[in-house]
Amino acid sequence: MELKKKNPVIFIVSGKANAGKDTTCELIDNYVKLKELTPVNLQFSSYIKMYAKVISGWNGEEDTKPRSLLQQLGTDIIRKNIDNMFFIKRIIGDIMVYSYYCDVITISDARLPEEINSIYNSFKNVVRVNVTRPGFNNNLNAKEKKHLTETALDDYHDYDYEIVNDGTIEELNEKIIKMVNEVL
Repeated sequence: MELKKKNPVIFIVSGKANAGKDTTCELIDNYVKLKELTPVNLQFSSYIKMYAKVISGWNGEEDTKPRSLLQQLGTDIIRKNIDNMFFIKRIIGDIMVYSYYCDVITISDARLPEEINSIYNSFKNVVRVNVTRPGFNNNLNAKEKKHLTETALDDYHDYDYEIVNDGTIEELNEKIIKMVNEVL
């Protein structure tokens, strides 16, 4: 097997908690597979989740997610006390590896301008996507809703696509297919 860098299309997806970021990336991945392309989904939070599992005994299930611990680990400990670019550097490294194997890379959890901008400035073929879900109650408490990872992109507008997740999964999928067809 000859290894050749594929220069993949990178979809970096942002949005508030439960807006549909993971679903959007899953739909992108499913559609590009139909085009016989190889996708992979990455998450900035995968490293935070790994630490949280060890620290708290969390089983990784969404319904028992220790959101406050994840926010504390990611922002208060790692970004503020260790390295503000910690997760960005890790994802950039991951992208560099997967660039040899995958045609499409999705990142399903951009929450900060520097995450989006660093990926956009580091690679070709980056598509910045924001997903919103108007009127949806994401069940975050007041403190979680005010956390930097929920508010940092409120005034950010450098998106290539804005997807409004306000209907059925089929309607969301139609929006995703339209976007992917425009990009690929």
